Amino acid sequence: MMRRGCAAAVTVAVVGVAAAGCGSGERSAPAGDGKPAAAVTARPAYSGLSEVPERLGADGTTIVVGDQAAPVAVRLYEDPRCPVCEEFETTGGAPELRKAVIRREARTEYTLASFLDDGLGGSGSKKAVNALRAALEAGKFAEYHDVLYAHQPEESVDGFTDANLLKLAERVPGLRGADFDSAVKTMKYRTFVTNAEKAFDRSGVRGTPAVEINEMLIPSEYSGLLFDGKAFAGLLSRAGSAG
Repeated sequence: MMRRGCAAAVTVAVVGVAAAGCGSGERSAPAGDGKPAAAVTARPAYSGLSEVPERLGADGTTIVVGDQAAPVAVRLYEDPRCPVCEEFETTGGAPELRKAVIRREARTEYTLASFLDDGLGGSGSKKAVNALRAALEAGKFAEYHDVLYAHQPEESVDGFTDANLLKLAERVPGLRGADFDSAVKTMKYRTFVTNAEKAFDRSGVRGTPAVEINEMLIPSEYSGLLFDGKAFAGLLSRAGSAG
């Protein structure tokens, strides 16, 4: 019942914003109300992203960041080489999502794809997903994830090499070390990389980034919502209120 209610709220929010002009085919979308979701717990917000809990989901392929009791679950489908994912992460809705996660209003569930390697050649997506899994083992996934998108190489360059991934890890305090470095160099988590890509394929999602809010996939025709921070914050707020 509760999940259906949340999904309905997200649907209403998407349609409401789309009715104002998002369905024009342009990426920009009009602003939502932008208000934060109501707090559902007396526990204080995390001090920052480094304090937010992160773990591997029971399915073995989902990486979960945030309070498990948060009323809004946002699933992100991303490929590390995808420049549109970079846009979402750096200037789109993701900064608002991170704020909601820090406030304990949302949690993020990542499905990490690596299909761009097949289409473009190279192994950068797979290497980056492997490195992200290694960062999770060190409790530094969320911070490293942000660093990789902030310094994403050109899509066609295949720049997520071992050397670059290790260099970028130096930007995350406490991440570099013998275990992390070895995991990157040896592709320790190659099975995770393969299984995560299979999970992406099974999802039916056709491209990245794709976003589900409380199990409601934002339709591709409304993808402009992903790139307008205020509108995306409005979706999170309405989904949280419905919970």
